[in-house]
Amino acid sequence: MANPVSRTTSGTPPTGGPAVEPAAGTADATAEGTTEGTAGSAPTWTIAQVAEEFAVTHRTVRHYEELGLITPERRGTTRVYHRRDRTRLALILRGKRLGFPLEEIRTIIDLYDAPRGKRSQLEYVLAQIDERRADLERRRRDLEEALAELTVFEHTCREDLARLR
Repeated sequence: MANPVSRTTSGTPPTGGPAVEPAAGTADATAEGTTEGTAGSAPTWTIAQVAEEFAVTHRTVRHYEELGLITPERRGTTRVYHRRDRTRLALILRGKRLGFPLEEIRTIIDLYDAPRGKRSQLEYVLAQIDERRADLERRRRDLEEALAELTVFEHTCREDLARLR
């Protein structure tokens, strides 16, 4: 018998962004607010539940599916999300918050499926973090310089205005 789609009752989006759960094939705990289908089957979620949990729209979830970043099971016209899909969605959203482009995020999360798995992912992510940090620090310096220039320009304008009075 097929596992029916589980229903969640919590419906509360996580604060500070979703937590990343273990990758497929690793030990994991039953997700809060889900119920299991048949005895011994893994919990599943609907698109509405996943969208609500991660505080995104259904369209956003479908967009990531269209890009191949998540691959929910299809039961007729219903999308059925498993723990792996939720983990990948959490990683996608974390990457977006950190400013990574979707193609970099794809590379990072696809490393979960690579033979070296978590180690190769972490090595790659650390290199990307270094690049992202350097970019952000360059932007911060540029902003600080722009603010300093604005302060000087503002001071000059105020002095000119005072002389005109």
